Amino acid sequence: MGRANVVEGIKIAYIGGGSQGWARRLMSDLALEERISGTVALYDVNIEAASTNEKIGNLISSHPEAKGKWDYQAVASIEEALTGSDFVIISILPGTFEDMRNDVHLPERYGIYQSVGDTVGPGGISRAMRTIPMFVEIAGKIKQHSPEAWVINYTNPMSLCTRTLYEVFPEVKAFGCCHEVFGTQELLADMVNEMLGIEVKSRKDIKVTVAGINHFTWITEAAYKNIDLLPLYRQFAEKYRESGYEEEEGSWEESVFSSTHRVKFDLFLKYGQIAAAGDRHLAEFMPPDYLKDPETVQKWKFHLTPVDFRIEDQKRKVAENQKVFSGESEVAVEPSGEEGVDILLALLGIEELTTNVNIPNLGQIPNLPHGAIVETNALIRRDRVQPVLAGGLPLDIANMVQRHILNQEGVLKAALSNDKRLAFNAFINDPLVSAIPREEAEKLFEEMGMTKKHLPV
Repeated sequence: MGRANVVEGIKIAYIGGGSQGWARRLMSDLALEERISGTVALYDVNIEAASTNEKIGNLISSHPEAKGKWDYQAVASIEEALTGSDFVIISILPGTFEDMRNDVHLPERYGIYQSVGDTVGPGGISRAMRTIPMFVEIAGKIKQHSPEAWVINYTNPMSLCTRTLYEVFPEVKAFGCCHEVFGTQELLADMVNEMLGIEVKSRKDIKVTVAGINHFTWITEAAYKNIDLLPLYRQFAEKYRESGYEEEEGSWEESVFSSTHRVKFDLFLKYGQIAAAGDRHLAEFMPPDYLKDPETVQKWKFHLTPVDFRIEDQKRKVAENQKVFSGESEVAVEPSGEEGVDILLALLGIEELTTNVNIPNLGQIPNLPHGAIVETNALIRRDRVQPVLAGGLPLDIANMVQRHILNQEGVLKAALSNDKRLAFNAFINDPLVSAIPREEAEKLFEEMGMTKKHLPV
C-alpha cells in the first residue's frame, strides 16, 4: 500500500458524485494531503454531473499545488463504484428541487415556516419518507459489494439516513458527519478573544463535550486550556441576548446561512447548556417560538432559506464550472475547513482524531435510547470509531431530544412498512406541526403526499 505513513491505491466510492458542494471540498482537501492517494469513483443518478466532477477532480489533482494524486472516474453503476472500495461517502440530494419546494413552502399555506426543512418539521419528515427507501437500496448494495468499507454519510436527514443503514445492514461500519459543531467552536473562540483578550489560534483548541442528535446537538462542557467556558458563555449570552453577536454590524444579512446566534443564546439562558448548531436548524426542533412567521424570524436575526435561492445557487455553480472548462478561470485548491480527509487519515492509522460524529448510542449518552443515532465525540483511529462517553443530558433537554428520537424512529418504521397511520402520528407529534389544528395537519399531510410518492425499494 506504500511507504510508512504514506498509503497509496485507496479507492473511495462517492455516492452522489455529481455533488456541487461536498464533492468539490473533498477534492481540494485530498489534493492538499500528500500522505494518501488513489481513485475516487463518482456515481450519480445524473451521470452528466458525475462526468463534470470527473473533469474538475482531475484538474484539481493535476494542479501544481496538489500534493495528493487522485484519479477521478465517473462510473455508470453503484455496483461499479462500490466494488473494491475502502471508503464509501454518501452525499446525495434526495429528490428534486420541486420535491424540496414541496417540503419547505407547502406548509407555509398552513402557517408553518421552516428555515431549512431537511431534518425535522413537516419538510424534514417528507424528505425522510423519500430518502429512507433510497438508503435501503444503498445499504443493500454496500452489504453486497463493499461490506468491509467505512461508510461516511453527509446526507440529511442525517440521523435517519445513518439509522437506515444500520437497520438494513447491522454490521455496517457507518457514521454521519456534520460541521455545525465547528461553527459553535468558532463562536466560542471569538468569545474568548472578546471577553478575555486571548486569541485562539484554531477552533480545535476549544475542547467540547458533545451530546444530542444531529442539528439539535448540545455542548455540556467547553474549555480553552484550563478555562471553563460555560460561565463565560453565560455572560456572553446575556450581553448579546437582544442584539445578537456578529463580527461586523449587518453582516448576518449578507447570507441566508448567517445569523446573530440569538436563538443559541436564548436556548442557553433557558436550559443552561450550549446549543451547538446554527440557529436555522435549532429553531426547527422547538415549538414555533422562533418560526411563528417571517417577521418573527427577522426579529431573531436568522433566515428562512427559500428553495429559489438553492436553485439559483446551483445555476451559479454550474456556470463556474463552465468558466473553468473554457479557461476563463482556474480551479482553486484551498482547504475547506471540513474534516473528511482527517477522518480518512485516522481510519488508515496515519494519525488519530477526536471529533463529533453521528453513530449508534452504545451508552455514550445513557439517558437516550440504546441504538438511536446520536451525535457525540468519538476517537477515530486505525479501522475504529470509538464513541467517547458524554454522560447524560440534563433531564429537560433529554426530554426534548428523546421526543425527536422517538418521532424519527416512527418515521423510519412508517417508511419501511408504508404505514400511513404511523407516519401521520409522527407527523402531528412534531413540535412545528402540533401547533396547528389536527384537521389542518391532516390536509397538509395529504397534500404533501408522503405515503403516495415514495415507497420502500
